[in-house]
Amino acid sequence: MPYPTDIRILELAADTTESRFRTPLKFGGQVVTFSYNLHVVATVETRDGRRGVGHGWMPQGSVWGFPSKVVTPEQASAAGLALFRRATAATAAFDGYAHPIEIAHQAEPVWLDLAAQVSREHGLGEPMPKLYALVETSPIDAALHDAYGRALGRHSWELYGPEHLSGDLSRFLDESFAGLTLDQFVSPRPKTALPLYHLVGALDPLTAGDVAQPIGDGLPETLVDWIIADDLTHLKIKLNGEDVAWDARRVAAVEAAAGEAMARLGRDAWVYSLDFNERCASVEYILEFLALCEDLAPRAFSRVAYIEQPTARDLRAHPENVMHRAAAIKPVVIDESLTDLDTYYLAKEQGYSGVALKACKGHSQALLMAAAAQRDGLFLCVQDLTCPGAAFLHSAALAAHIPAVTAIEGNGRQYCPESNVEWAARYPSVFKPSAGLIATGLMDGPGLGF
Repeated sequence: MPYPTDIRILELAADTTESRFRTPLKFGGQVVTFSYNLHVVATVETRDGRRGVGHGWMPQGSVWGFPSKVVTPEQASAAGLALFRRATAATAAFDGYAHPIEIAHQAEPVWLDLAAQVSREHGLGEPMPKLYALVETSPIDAALHDAYGRALGRHSWELYGPEHLSGDLSRFLDESFAGLTLDQFVSPRPKTALPLYHLVGALDPLTAGDVAQPIGDGLPETLVDWIIADDLTHLKIKLNGEDVAWDARRVAAVEAAAGEAMARLGRDAWVYSLDFNERCASVEYILEFLALCEDLAPRAFSRVAYIEQPTARDLRAHPENVMHRAAAIKPVVIDESLTDLDTYYLAKEQGYSGVALKACKGHSQALLMAAAAQRDGLFLCVQDLTCPGAAFLHSAALAAHIPAVTAIEGNGRQYCPESNVEWAARYPSVFKPSAGLIATGLMDGPGLGF
């Protein structure tokens, strides 16, 4: 059904910026010190002649999106930038009027074909993963949603009901979603505030005794300092996944350091999430870790809210890695493996009890996966990609508009604060917590809200 509010694309422009990390971030065995940031500007026009200009931002995330033993990080980054530019040009040629969800639904197969082409042309040792292709194209999708709302002079999050998007969710998911519409799972207004998860990287010093060489830039240098400076209540702990004793001791050490800082703040309740970056060999490792953690640091164990995807991301290649026993102890959320409805169902079948949403996989897909997870009563969280500036605001807005989400991860303020300066000046209470909370309710303007 044609709507007067449907948009056509007049122009898409792509550019990049760079973020240098303040301190190294260890991810999946690699150390990250730099990132490209992808930016798309979309100009659109509705059927009834209204125009809007929107923006989409996302860090490239090549180490996270394309880990490989045969493709170097430099090759992955170059191929990703090529896909980003080519996909932007291809989407600009989209012919016709549609809702941004419909455009993304039609464009994704084109983007994946382009990813395969780029992989061949760059002579990559293995094809670009779908996850990485989604990350590289996510700013396009975000820019269209932002431009859509701005063209209508509306908050984009109010525009997902049947008065703007025809049909039901079975159009984009499967027949089991017949009769359900996206607005049933997306709040039109943002939550007033959300707790912010602070990342405790495997290389991060916990106390002053861990600091080998001070940075001296005026920002906190240790976990204790960060907790006190930012009044934190939620901590995400990066773990090794290859040494059970080290992992359990690390959680115990974080508990000790956090306890010192929290005591200064007069606080006795705080929360952890655990991230193994897919490095656990099996569910037995997780079970052994949880038992040892409960023995070494029972109070820390009790604070754990959930565990991020602990084993290999290729679920089909590792059907033995079922999560039922671990998920009976703590929620276990699917993250890197989640790229579409098929992988969502496979994760559920293998015992995952929650879903990690990420704006970097595409705004449209994040909304659809949020709908699926809420329908099925799964645990929901929103995770970061060390998103700086406006990319973090987008991620925070996503968390603020999905009813089941209760916190947001944001570590760009730790690792690339220089890239936050402009946006933090506009939204200081989003980039710096108070009582552990960031003020997500401020993002209520036209478009994506900021």
